[in-house]
Amino acid sequence: MSSRPTGPAPGPVAPDRAASETLVGMAPSFDRSMPPRLVATDLDGTIVRSDGTVSARTLAAFTLVERAGSVFVLVTGRPPRWMREIADSFPDLGLAICANGALVYDLRSESVVQAHLIEPETVHRVAADLRAELPELAFAVEFADGFQVEAGYHRAYWDGRRLPGECPMVDTVLDVHAPAAKLLVQHPAMRADALLARVGEILSEDLVTVTHSSYRGLLELSAAGVSKATTLARLCADLGIGHRDVLAFGDMPNDLPMLAWAGGAYAVANAHPTVLAAVADHTESNDDDGVARVLERLFG
Repeated sequence: MSSRPTGPAPGPVAPDRAASETLVGMAPSFDRSMPPRLVATDLDGTIVRSDGTVSARTLAAFTLVERAGSVFVLVTGRPPRWMREIADSFPDLGLAICANGALVYDLRSESVVQAHLIEPETVHRVAADLRAELPELAFAVEFADGFQVEAGYHRAYWDGRRLPGECPMVDTVLDVHAPAAKLLVQHPAMRADALLARVGEILSEDLVTVTHSSYRGLLELSAAGVSKATTLARLCADLGIGHRDVLAFGDMPNDLPMLAWAGGAYAVANAHPTVLAAVADHTESNDDDGVARVLERLFG
């Protein structure tokens, strides 16, 4: 794929508070006579409801997008192994952007077609730098095709999704010697926003991109300069679609670079306060079909 976006280059994003500052007061209202050529949406908390399902109304709205000849792209923090149930809901979809931009995944062939990974040496350096200041941290590593955790990492129910047997364990991420899609950083007590700020003080900005998509003390680290925005920009460049013809939806700080890059952006009502403050246009919550309501107005 081309590495030059057709719109302004998103650039490195580390940590995401920089993206929120860029967006405040600047996110354009998407009010056009012609529908967008591409619709990019986050999944969890945006079109996936609190019960883990995608509503019939939302599915119908994306059918309107496709019938109009526009492109529909899922842009998520999920790893590929979490995408099977989503692929079943959207059988006509081809590519999805996964792991906050680290992976481009072909939903039909269930294969990774593009990867932007953190080198093992960087994983080791980041983990060592963070643990020197915050020894209570625990780490996990997300690969294109698997997942490894330290013994002290608290695994949520979704961490082992679509993995055979137990999640492989390592004594320390210093024992990991394969490139990683994401390095997950977990703190037992701090909330994600506070942890993001603290990690931003410790790490050099050229090492990794730091973001989060939850309120609990979990951060998601990608390769330097990799975000949902950068990979979406590359995909759009390949399709000959400029950023002004893109409409994006999201709810969490890991969505901010994408929302800033797109020509139009909406935050759902249940979004993180930083996102609600940063994005000019809001719609109803994920449980109230907020994304579908916007698409019905544009494509109905």
